[in-house]
Amino acid sequence: MNNKEFITELSRQLEYTQEHTQGCIRCVIDAMSMAFDNGESVSVAGFGSFEVKKRLERIMVNPSTGQRMIVPPKLVLNFKPAASIKEELKKGGLADV
Repeated sequence: MNNKEFITELSRQLEYTQEHTQGCIRCVIDAMSMAFDNGESVSVAGFGSFEVKKRLERIMVNPSTGQRMIVPPKLVLNFKPAASIKEELKKGGLADV
């Protein structure tokens, strides 16, 4: 499902216009982005949690040349799905899909 399909389906279910739904989604994403910028994690009940983690500096070896390179440290966004979502996927997904 791409962004346009997601907005269309959500606006149909909520009975809002697509413009209003897109504005709501944008607000949620902006709020989450501000939390990530502050180093906070974001939990969505029944869905999962997003967390900013620091990936440490490491040495990488190019397999074709054997050359060693240093990969600098960086921040990455990590997602951990809720247990209910994990269990549903283990069972083969949702029944109505």
